[in-house]
Amino acid sequence: MTARFLSFEGVEGAGKTTLITGIAAWLDAQGVPYVQTREPGGCPLGEWVRQTVLHDPEIHPVPQAELLLMYAARVQHLQEVILPAIKQGRWVLCDRFHDASHAYQGHGRGLGDAPLDWLDQWLLQKKPDCTFLLDLDVEQGRQRVAAREAGEDKMEKQDRLFFERVREGYLRQAKKEPDRFVVLDASQPPQMLLQQACQRMEAWL
Repeated sequence: MTARFLSFEGVEGAGKTTLITGIAAWLDAQGVPYVQTREPGGCPLGEWVRQTVLHDPEIHPVPQAELLLMYAARVQHLQEVILPAIKQGRWVLCDRFHDASHAYQGHGRGLGDAPLDWLDQWLLQKKPDCTFLLDLDVEQGRQRVAAREAGEDKMEKQDRLFFERVREGYLRQAKKEPDRFVVLDASQPPQMLLQQACQRMEAWL
């Protein structure tokens, strides 16, 4: 059985964490080894970038700096966590990967696709085998985030129009690579989303 690299994308509040948790339990039941990770994060450099970009109240990177920080974290994460796991035969469940930069920095921040396509080609030795995009109405996602006890990070505090651009960016990515993307209606109950995702994965076992 070939190890799979799966990424999970969507606007804030789409339910990625819930879906990943369910898939991890499903893989456990199938006896499939896996690594669960996230971006930005997953390794010390990535976690530092996460803290800096999303939580440090004193640091506000301009869009180009934000993009480069994300890719610095991504390259390190790929080398330290993702590629070694795949080599060891373990699946990778990654909460966001390069499509997030296309959606958030490319479309949300208005940097466009060209610099991101160039960074992808130069820096990414491996891209996800399959990307589950949880598509959700932006206002519904914002309501879910507001209901969380943890509060909002700096990215989650962006305005509605920003997230409309992010959602559009994700859907454009999915249209460009329909064979890699599985677009799920994230307004459905979590159990239905999990069932649909697992149906896709059963063919890989």
